[in-house]
Amino acid sequence: MALPSAAKQIAIVIDDIGNHKRDLQLLALPGQLSFSILPHTPYSQQFAYLASKQKKELLLHVPMQSTQDKALGPGALTLDMNKWQLQSTLGHALSTLPQVKGVNNHMGSALTQYVEPMKWTMEVLKKRGLFFLDSRTTEYTQAQNVANLYGVENISRHIFLDNEPTAEALRVQLEALKHTADTEQFAIAIAHPYPETVAFLTIALPELTAQGYEIVPVSQLVELKYIQLAEHKKPKARFFIPTSD
Repeated sequence: MALPSAAKQIAIVIDDIGNHKRDLQLLALPGQLSFSILPHTPYSQQFAYLASKQKKELLLHVPMQSTQDKALGPGALTLDMNKWQLQSTLGHALSTLPQVKGVNNHMGSALTQYVEPMKWTMEVLKKRGLFFLDSRTTEYTQAQNVANLYGVENISRHIFLDNEPTAEALRVQLEALKHTADTEQFAIAIAHPYPETVAFLTIALPELTAQGYEIVPVSQLVELKYIQLAEHKKPKARFFIPTSD
C-alpha cells in the first residue's frame, strides 16, 4: 500500500450536523470533507445514510459540558455523571451512528479538563476502534493525554474557520490554515454549517486544490501521524565494519 504524501494536506471537519434539513446540502460541497454529526438530532440518520452512500467520512460530535454551562442537547456527557452513566450515554449515541470513524467534542471546555471522564470516554473509543479529534475548546484539555494513555489514536484541530462567519474573517482564517499546512505539512480546520461558511467553501475548496493543497478525510491525517511515529521509533540500522587482526 502506498503511503499518503504529507505535503500540503488539509482536513476540514464540518461540525454540528443534524439539526436542520439544510445540512443535507453540505454533501454537495466538493472534496473529501469530514462531517461530525450531533447524536439524536432530527436529520442525523438521514445525513449519515446519504453521506455514506457518497463515501464521505463521518464523526460523532459528542456534546460535552462547557465552562459556560451552555445548553448541550441530547446525548451530552456531563461532570455529574458516573462512569456507567457516561459510558452508556456515549455507547448509545455511537450505536445510532455505526458509520462513524471517530469522535470529536461539541463544546467540552469543562469536561475535557478532567482526567476521569476522559478515561471513561477513551475506554469506549478503544473498544470500538475509534479515533478522537480534540476540538481544543480549552487550552487545559486533557483529552489527548488520556487518549495516549489508553492507546486511542488521536489528533487535534489547528484552526476554527468560522468563529466569525464573515467573508473577510473566513479568508483570514483560511490563510492561517494554509500557512499551517505549509509549515507543519498538514492542517486540520473545524467549521460549521453556517450559510456564510457554505458559500465561502464552495469557492475556496476548488481554489485550495488549484493551489496544490489536497483535501483529505481527517482519518487520513490520523493514520499518517501514527505511521510517522512508528517510523520515528524504528531502531536505526547498525553496520558492522570488520577490522583486521
